[in-house]
Order: sequence, then C-alpha cells, then structure tokens
Amino acid sequence: MAKSVLEPEKRFNQMDDSFSIRNTTKGKLPGLPFRQIKDTILGKKYSLSLVFIGDRRSKMLNKEYKGKDSPTNVLSFPLSKTEGEIFITPSVAEKQAHKFGKTKKQMIGYLLIHGLLHLNGMPHGSKMEQAEKKFCKKFNL
Repeated sequence: MAKSVLEPEKRFNQMDDSFSIRNTTKGKLPGLPFRQIKDTILGKKYSLSLVFIGDRRSKMLNKEYKGKDSPTNVLSFPLSKTEGEIFITPSVAEKQAHKFGKTKKQMIGYLLIHGLLHLNGMPHGSKMEQAEKKFCKKFNL
C-alpha cells in the first residue's frame, strides 16, 4: 500500500489485502455492510483502510490537511489510483445526524459513501448528491 496518513505502527490489522477497518474510539461500530459498500463504489480490487477516530485526531488531521481547526465528520485520502484511506469521526457524525434526518448509523453509512465517492474522483456538487442518494437508497441509509 502507498504511504499512509497514519504512522506504520498505527496501521490497521489487515482483514485482507483490499479492506481493513480500525476503530480507535471507545464506541462500538454500527452494523453496516462496510465491505459491500466499498466494493460497490470502488470495486473489489481497490484497497481501502477505514479508520474511526475521535475528535482530537480528527481536529489534528483536519488542521494539517485541510487547514481547518476543528474536528470534521469524514476525511478521505487517495494514496494511489487503487488505494486510499477514509477517516470517520463518529461523535461528529452523531451530532450532525439530526440535521440530515438520519440516525447515527445511517449518517456513518452516508459519510462512508461520501468519502468513497471522493476517492473515486467525484467532487462536491449535484452529481455527487445524486450518487449519494442512489447509494444510500441501495443500502437502506
């Protein structure tokens, strides 16, 4: 895998060569079909690291890579054409869920889809919003 945003010693325990999840928070992860969502949007050959982080790490990454001094809901980092990382902050997702009329679980699924679409090269805009709606519907989010 290409150079990770995380230091090598903090990398995930690999589930396989194409997908890994690491939860660095104290909370439980929602029961979502993470791999199926990833495979549907990016394909089975795309290698993805998905990390759930707390506010402090989110704020640090957001400041370093986006110049914003606050925690964010999701950050995605393409490492190559076939590799990338997504960082989701569950506490921020939970705070924002009501604004979108979603549960925390639905919001986390939505954020994953949003990050995956960015890794697929899609910028913000109406095309992305249409794709998000399509995938949210497909995965009952």
